Amino acid sequence: MNRYQYQTDEDIEMVEQLAEIKNDILKEIRKVIVGQKNVVELLLISLMSRGHSLFVGVPGLAKTLLVSTLSGVTSLRFNRVQFTPDLMPSDITGSEVLEKELTTETRFFKFIKGPIFCNILLADEINRASPKTQAALLQAMQERKVTIGGVTYPLDPPFLVFATQNPIEQEGTYPLPEAELDRFMFQIDVDYPSKEEEIDIVKSTTGIFDPDITKVLDSEKILHYQDLVYRVPVSELVAAYAVRISRSTRPDILGNNELVKKWVSWGAGPRASQFLILGSKAKAVLEGRFTPTTDDVRYIAPSVLKHRLVLNYRADAEGIKPTDIINELLDKVEPEA
Repeated sequence: MNRYQYQTDEDIEMVEQLAEIKNDILKEIRKVIVGQKNVVELLLISLMSRGHSLFVGVPGLAKTLLVSTLSGVTSLRFNRVQFTPDLMPSDITGSEVLEKELTTETRFFKFIKGPIFCNILLADEINRASPKTQAALLQAMQERKVTIGGVTYPLDPPFLVFATQNPIEQEGTYPLPEAELDRFMFQIDVDYPSKEEEIDIVKSTTGIFDPDITKVLDSEKILHYQDLVYRVPVSELVAAYAVRISRSTRPDILGNNELVKKWVSWGAGPRASQFLILGSKAKAVLEGRFTPTTDDVRYIAPSVLKHRLVLNYRADAEGIKPTDIINELLDKVEPEA
């Protein structure tokens, strides 16, 4: 591993420590979660990048269990909200209630905090709530604070929103608006386990085994490692490659792939380029490396881009998926020499 002159010895040591801590976290998570290697990897990258993530998968694939297990391993305060059509924004953010001082009988409003005041908020089946309720998360996801009755309340760091979504059952759901989707760093697709993994799942969950989870990280250390990710240097080559991939998804840019112009209405915005670099930095330090490579960018690109591409009706009619276009672009777009 190479040392960079603009990194301190403390940063070098923290990178080496984080690689060891990652192994400890994986060891604890594997006590509960079988398989899903890429899903867990992306979850840890999201955590260290301060990025929110949307988990998409059919019921029963341990999406909720994975997030709750992470909160147990990291000592982070965890709240789960089941999103339903009748859920109101105040059910998430909190509300003001009218109270009376017993001695003076003076009436006043008191703010009662909602479940969003935590470190990890799990928005379960987020697309079942109305757009009004979904919008309650926008300020919190972007600014890490909420405004109620004209008063702004900061959320204690680290603050992350992990949401789940069922891709099959669409009746009675509300598609997430593009503004909200863009605030999610990753869309993490959770697939079925392999045959061997499913056998392990059945054996472990139908017995009396009760795993003892050991806490590995606290919120203070996580904040230090998140700051470290932002200090990680990135080469001009890697930064330019991330921007090229993001820009290659936009149909209005001259010279872009003809398939993009044929099937894409709107491509990824600048936030995608930012997340490609942040995620690559986090992946590098989690593996004990001091700077990301273009391979890191390629690894996280599908999860960063797939929910940011708006396909047209022609793509829908021909059964084209965002991953088809992303894979095509990753094959064609090369780093600049």
